[in-house]
Amino acid sequence: MGTIALFGGSGFLGRRVAQRLIAAGQRVRVAVRDPERARGLLRGGGLEEAIVCRADVRAVDEVARAVEGADAVVNAVSAYVEAGGVTFEAVHERGAEAVARAAATAGAARHVLVSGIGADAAASSKYVRSRGRGEQLARQAFPGTTLVRPSAMFGPGDALTNTIAGLARVLPALPLIGSGRTRLQPVYVMDVAEAIARMLAEPATAGRTHELGGPAVYTLRELYTLILHLTGRRRLLLPVPLTLAGLLARAFECLPRAPLTTGQVDLLESDNVATGALPGLRDLGIEPQSLAQIVPAYLHGRHP
Repeated sequence: MGTIALFGGSGFLGRRVAQRLIAAGQRVRVAVRDPERARGLLRGGGLEEAIVCRADVRAVDEVARAVEGADAVVNAVSAYVEAGGVTFEAVHERGAEAVARAAATAGAARHVLVSGIGADAAASSKYVRSRGRGEQLARQAFPGTTLVRPSAMFGPGDALTNTIAGLARVLPALPLIGSGRTRLQPVYVMDVAEAIARMLAEPATAGRTHELGGPAVYTLRELYTLILHLTGRRRLLLPVPLTLAGLLARAFECLPRAPLTTGQVDLLESDNVATGALPGLRDLGIEPQSLAQIVPAYLHGRHP
């Protein structure tokens, strides 16, 4: 690949994808809504070589300019909170379609869309439904679209383990959404970034759907218990019904950094585990790293 246009390249996953591609000598064009903020984040991560341009996936003309001359396009844009014009439909559906269509029009050889395990166009949840619809629209616009469905991702700065550990620092008891029986298969963000890089390098992955999960499956209760153990804390776990969790999430979304969003609550309504019917990390030659291996380092101020 010569030039790779990376939408959402300043995000949690996007920065790791940029890092992996630049390390391999690729020319990466990071397309984001806020270029100045993105430049600061990328410089902080040693990614000064990334070319940053403004492109809101809701603006078709900006998307077209961002993919011009690109050999491959990766869409890692996501939204967990709806605010103003940033809606699940606008970002995950119309945005995904716009990026895929622009990639096809520009003659890009590859298009990769990051979605999520459980994406379903027929789901009752707006968030989950928008992910499924986005996959369909992207494939219609760019038939060779490679779909990437990771489970909940962990790593420095994540919204999973860091949120649990942060709440444990300030609360005597932790809210356990639902019964705590929802199953997750947390996957290391660097493994997902590596997978995307390998997909781009392997033409046979075009048109495939990959489910990316880590080596272990946890119930939500088990995950909370593990994080508490790794941080040396003991806390009471208080079950919170999903309905109440949804109401709390809507209230939290008024905060600058919501500790819980409606999209996250929706994802906890059903298991977030790879089906085993689709290719995963090991099919790409990647041995998934475990949460227990990686998390202790960054929760204690060290980098894994």
